[in-house]
Amino acid sequence: MNYVKPEVLSPVGSPESLQAAVRSGADAVYIGAKQFSARRNADNFDESQLKNAVQYCHIQGVKVYLALNVMLKQSELQDAFATAQFAYNCGVDGIIVQDIGLASLIHNYLPDIELHASTQMSIHSPAALPILKEMGFCRVVVAREMSEIELREFCAVAKELQIDVEVFVHGALCMSVSGQCLLSSVLGARSGNRGLCAGPCRLPFAAEKGTGFDLSLKDLSLYNHIDKLCEMGVASLKIEGRMKRPEYVAAATAACRSAVDKGFVDYSLSDALQAVFSRSGFTDGYFTAKRGREMFGIRTRDDVISAKDVLAPIHEFYRSERQSVPISIYAKIKQKSPISLTISDGANEITVKGDIPQPAKNKALDEETVIASLKKFGNTPYLPQNIQIDLEQGLFVSASALNTLRREAAEKLDECRMAVTKNSKIIPDFSQASATHDGKRIIARFSSADQIPKNLDNVSAIMLPSECDFPDNLPDNIKLIADLPRFIINEKALKKRLDELKAKGITAAYCQNLSAMAIAKHSGFEIIGATGLNVCNNESLAALEQIGMNASVLSSEISLIDSEKVKTSLKKGIFAYGRLPLMLLRNCPLKNGRSCDKCDKKGCLEDRINKRFPIVCRNGYSELLNSAPLYLADKLNEIKDIDFMLLYFTDETCSECEKIIGEYTFGGTPRGEFTRGLYYKNLI
Repeated sequence: MNYVKPEVLSPVGSPESLQAAVRSGADAVYIGAKQFSARRNADNFDESQLKNAVQYCHIQGVKVYLALNVMLKQSELQDAFATAQFAYNCGVDGIIVQDIGLASLIHNYLPDIELHASTQMSIHSPAALPILKEMGFCRVVVAREMSEIELREFCAVAKELQIDVEVFVHGALCMSVSGQCLLSSVLGARSGNRGLCAGPCRLPFAAEKGTGFDLSLKDLSLYNHIDKLCEMGVASLKIEGRMKRPEYVAAATAACRSAVDKGFVDYSLSDALQAVFSRSGFTDGYFTAKRGREMFGIRTRDDVISAKDVLAPIHEFYRSERQSVPISIYAKIKQKSPISLTISDGANEITVKGDIPQPAKNKALDEETVIASLKKFGNTPYLPQNIQIDLEQGLFVSASALNTLRREAAEKLDECRMAVTKNSKIIPDFSQASATHDGKRIIARFSSADQIPKNLDNVSAIMLPSECDFPDNLPDNIKLIADLPRFIINEKALKKRLDELKAKGITAAYCQNLSAMAIAKHSGFEIIGATGLNVCNNESLAALEQIGMNASVLSSEISLIDSEKVKTSLKKGIFAYGRLPLMLLRNCPLKNGRSCDKCDKKGCLEDRINKRFPIVCRNGYSELLNSAPLYLADKLNEIKDIDFMLLYFTDETCSECEKIIGEYTFGGTPRGEFTRGLYYKNLI
């Protein structure tokens, strides 16, 4: 089957890795600035380095994408946009974004730069694609948890909308769906959504009869499935690893280049790739839908030792420039006229002239000698493919003169290829809205109808999972909200269920992602944004309001002080009580010790200090909950400028739910183990 080759997209966390990626066969690279990158602990690039990187890559025919893919506070938006604007003026080819507010600013003020939806946006279902298109995105980096069948359906819809699909094909796998993990934040105040994940999932977390490291997955590798990805229309094959050393970048890039160009990866290259970095091998379990214990692994001592023997050979992959830019050459050597040399890359044409050739005293210049001299583009990206010589006989030109012309022409072509004409100086209006929010209504989310107490005098809305049946005897003045799945596996089934709920009088939906929002909007539901949307600023709320959102719970990673700075005409709330969902899991770690049919759905993981983290399953996915509930009922006077508090009940009894609702109405005192979440911490 004929298909267009996808680009090989390589990770670059330092100038050394940039050279390794380009020389090993990357068509494009993604890099981070010193701020606002999801890999803030990489070396990354300051402004001067970024400009130089873009120039170097464009000479080589390689695209550059800047990752500005973190959740942003209101106070950071201006600097984040300034970084995007600088990158735009440097000629960066695209910007990878997580924050919806920053995406809106870039789309409105820098509309001709490519906008890529980061995997941190948790896009895993086709329903999100029309919204992304409306917001200005031309590419989406899909969630790594999708199977081949799911990807095929997604790519088909993306093709209709003319949105490119980018797929991770190699590198580290987070246990949680990207953008939906709070584990590092809650356990160590280092946010993955803000680029500082500490990797706590690599520490011991044990399921009963599990591996002992039941949150640590092997690294992903889909090189054996490249042909399928190409056939389904994937536009970009992405390698993870901006925190990795240049040798890893080189080996992973060369392997991907081989898989695209040859259809396979040489055994020696495959062995080198596994040796330079792996966690006891690789996995393709999500793509093949063979999730389970075989996907789990850790970095062993043998894995570390094996890397030492392959580092030196891997250097050969990037010892010299890769000649990958085809050029045509035309030389005109006539008596009484300066030598003329023209080279063209198809878009740029350069002509340089030398001295007037002299009559030959001994051996005259021949065409073979001219071609041999002019084709020596050596340590440049230029690959001569069409050489035409117009040579008059009986003339002499020295080899050094021809070499000088060739070098001069190459330098001038370099200048053309790295030239940038963009010069944006627009400064968006970052003035804040003056809206105030002085209500503290209670929205109570229950896991089942059995938890709902009879006394609901102080509750303004009740939320249940969309698959649950709402009781018929609830008071008429209470809004009913359907909590939609966080990972949508079957859109048709969800649409059908929403039609059933609507017929029973349920009018609102709690939406954790853009796909859920799209489906709820199509079904005529009021949309309440959930914590999974990672909303921290005014611009994000404004952008979501434009696509139909009516209210939103702010990110659970925002402090109480920062939540007051978010001004919006929408109703806004906070997650005020309950066990925070710390991870969204497609591969349930409990299955490492028992099968689903033997699971009582009350399992947990235990960490190295014997804290127990419950796991709840729902609709083909599971969630890791915090070991202790968040509690703020004794801090009600410190919760300001919001409209509602979300009380999130999981394993509480009916009487416990009633008691806690009372405490959030009149004040209370925490009992047993509890946490304040991140409301009194300032995540950097």
